[in-house]
Amino acid sequence: MLFKNSFNLAKLYLRREWKSSLVWLVLLISLTVYVAVIFPNLYGEPADRAGMAETLQNPAMVAMIGPAYATGEDYTAGVMFVQMMFLFTTIAVAVMNIFLVVRHTRKDEEVGRIEVIRSLPVGKLANLAGTLLLCVVVNTILALVIGFGIYAMQIENMDLAGSLVYGATLGASGILFGSIAAFFSQTCSTSRGAVSFSLMVLGIMYLLRAVGDVSISVLSYVSPLGLIMKTEPYYNNFWWPVLVILGLAVVISIKAFYLNSIRDLGAGLIPAKRGRREASKCLQSPMGLSLRLLKGTLITWLIVLLVFGVSYGAVFGDIETFLDGSEMMQQIFLSNDQFTISEQFMSFLMVIMSVVTTVPVLMIMLKIRTEEKKGRLEAIYAKRISRSKVLFNYLFISIVSSVLFVNASVFGLWSAQYAVMAEPIAYQTILIAGMSFLPAMWVLLGFAVLLIGLAPKITKLVWAALGLFFFLVYMGAMLDLPEWLINSTPFSSIPQYPVETFTWTPLLILTGIAAALITIGFIGYKKRDISSQ
Repeated sequence: MLFKNSFNLAKLYLRREWKSSLVWLVLLISLTVYVAVIFPNLYGEPADRAGMAETLQNPAMVAMIGPAYATGEDYTAGVMFVQMMFLFTTIAVAVMNIFLVVRHTRKDEEVGRIEVIRSLPVGKLANLAGTLLLCVVVNTILALVIGFGIYAMQIENMDLAGSLVYGATLGASGILFGSIAAFFSQTCSTSRGAVSFSLMVLGIMYLLRAVGDVSISVLSYVSPLGLIMKTEPYYNNFWWPVLVILGLAVVISIKAFYLNSIRDLGAGLIPAKRGRREASKCLQSPMGLSLRLLKGTLITWLIVLLVFGVSYGAVFGDIETFLDGSEMMQQIFLSNDQFTISEQFMSFLMVIMSVVTTVPVLMIMLKIRTEEKKGRLEAIYAKRISRSKVLFNYLFISIVSSVLFVNASVFGLWSAQYAVMAEPIAYQTILIAGMSFLPAMWVLLGFAVLLIGLAPKITKLVWAALGLFFFLVYMGAMLDLPEWLINSTPFSSIPQYPVETFTWTPLLILTGIAAALITIGFIGYKKRDISSQ
């Protein structure tokens, strides 16, 4: 009786979810197949693959995208494709499933939908079961379409067995992170907390994999993100990691079901902290209230970005040693003899770190939309408080937090490389390199404000824009995409200090664009209706 009508609920959720899931599936499948098709043209010759293989053996690159599991003649276009795309695609699949599961579990509890469902003849665990069934269906479709889709392209060195292993690993990873999201949906009392903890686990797994692939190899087996590379598609085609990942997903799902059965509806096992009897003077102001709502997000992301910087700074000690025995790497990275390999790699790494740092900045800005959808802003606007003031509060916190977040990641990077390098990079150099990307981050922040003011129902579009920018700066050069396309992102417009000459012109232009977007967003927000949709 606990699972009564689980299948019917799964069908109901599929009706609600099919548009969002279809967009995710189309993007992931199209991107994967497109990259698989163009790879043989980019690296069709053995000499080209050998050169890229040597480049990707750099410890810093291994920490970013994972290790190669084949060498020499066995390092085919298929193996290279997996090394470059596997981790990136798996993270995207994980994010998709985290939001999918939390949306139909904890978030539905917050808005009261589960109470309506429970009034019908359904089992106590039917909601969670239906959500996980939907998760399994979506990921199975993803696995099959990617597996057979790559094989259907008839690409050399990408056979059916390897394609199916690749697709199955992505699907299994999606189910795993769906189960993790289901677990945190039981322990946390809010959807924001469930998403935050799930993403935090994803980040920890990424860091464990990075350390494991570079030095402590056992950590690569502990982290599922490291375990996926052990399937070795288009080489050995091992299935045992897929079974391990699915087994872990089953264990976590069982635990989630148990927690769901013993907790009260609407409550999490981690109780919300009891507030004071009387609000402080700070909390009685709009700015103080906004800061109180965002306190957990600010603290969590400061710690995450600090650790993120430390994890990448730790690999700087191996770069110079690696270059001593690699003439090709010297040709690639030492194109400018005025700067060390560490400085040149740091300038590239700052682009990636700035894109990642933009994530919490956007989360803070979009918090106002969450409060609007939950109807809480109506109580605030019932007072003598203008809309512009409330919107400005969130914007101000977002801008200040962007500076704090950049400083946290920069300090983490500097402290770690200072500990492992004989001649570390100066803190001032790293700080300037990191801070110069703030205007690029503010452009996306301005885009978020624009959507909040003019098109609040499609604010998620800002995440699509960020994902596209990340892909272009992360994979654009490797995939030999048109230079104009790569340079179309605001992050590509910033000079990569210290390798490139620092200039204020692009920073001022991007700041002006951000200001224009923000201004239009404020005008739209003042005029539009406040909606809970």
